[in-house]
Amino acid sequence: MNEANPVVGLLLYVLGGLTGAVFYLPFKKVRGWAWESYWLVYAVVGLFLFPWVLAFVVSPRVLGILSATETRTLAFCYLFGAMWGFGGLTWGLMIRYLGVGLGLAVGSGLCASAGTLIPPAFLGELGGLFRTASGQATLLGVLIALAGIVMVGMAGMAKERELPEEVKKKAVAEFDFRKGMMVAVFSGVMSAGMAFGLRSGGRIEELAVGMGTSPIWKGIPVLVVVLLGGLTVNLAWCAYLNAKNQTGGDYTRAAAPLAGNFLFAGLAGLIWCLQFVFFKTADAKIGELAFAGWTVLMSSQIVFSTLLGIGMGEWRGVSARTRRLLGASLAVLVISLVVIGYGNKLKGDEVGGAARLGAPRSSFVLR
Repeated sequence: MNEANPVVGLLLYVLGGLTGAVFYLPFKKVRGWAWESYWLVYAVVGLFLFPWVLAFVVSPRVLGILSATETRTLAFCYLFGAMWGFGGLTWGLMIRYLGVGLGLAVGSGLCASAGTLIPPAFLGELGGLFRTASGQATLLGVLIALAGIVMVGMAGMAKERELPEEVKKKAVAEFDFRKGMMVAVFSGVMSAGMAFGLRSGGRIEELAVGMGTSPIWKGIPVLVVVLLGGLTVNLAWCAYLNAKNQTGGDYTRAAAPLAGNFLFAGLAGLIWCLQFVFFKTADAKIGELAFAGWTVLMSSQIVFSTLLGIGMGEWRGVSARTRRLLGASLAVLVISLVVIGYGNKLKGDEVGGAARLGAPRSSFVLR
């Protein structure tokens, strides 16, 4: 039996946030390749090879599960994945213009807002959350997290005003606040498609458990369908750029360190995918309040990416006031995680610690 365990669930969400914050780092080791070339390798590994290998290991009947799933459910998961694909394509561009710290903070903040609140609103469950102590605490934690995300954005705008252009470009070579913010808005909102897609697979999860998949891994068959939608968009765009820019020869060009480039680009894809493996396994441990998991994932990602940005010198030279604002925003985000954790504890008390083996209420069960 897969018993609910809010502490384990929250830790898995946080681990997902950590992998989402650091996945971009291996790209810095790629040499002599155009962006579209290493992004294509990342997409093939992270959106196809690794998730499907994992699916066959933890859910050997995955093909049977998907063939038994209604076309409508598969289509929703796939299309939401494609929506994420458009956001994911511009995620790297956002980081290029804003840096790891600010870029991930803004993009993840917008993604967290849309991905957390829209699914329960669509299902008509937001009102019900106000009627229980656990729901109230969890919603409060979500609101605190969104406040912390806004504060990170304010710190980023203060940084933009304070630092001279040469200092900003020393930490982020192509720093451009206006372009970066435009890309971040598009990327953040579209990237919430991942949350919608993963929450749309309740029927797939039911079939997976019914066909022998352990409840802890029931979300993996959903993940592979969502990622196929994202893979389609990423492969099409990268192939187009390879042809347009005549960079298709990157994959065989002797002048580039081919083995290292394939290794590091593939490693970025694997690390990226791990965040959603952690996310879906955490859902199985959290239960009915899994809708808040998206906020936990994104908030954790912001905390880790901001700390990473600080370590990489992206905030060097800002005023003491901006540093205090940044520190306060991180503290608020950590507090939000504690409050959401408390909400999950209350939920465990309300149901007497009983485990839920079916899909969490925050999943779309499309029939």
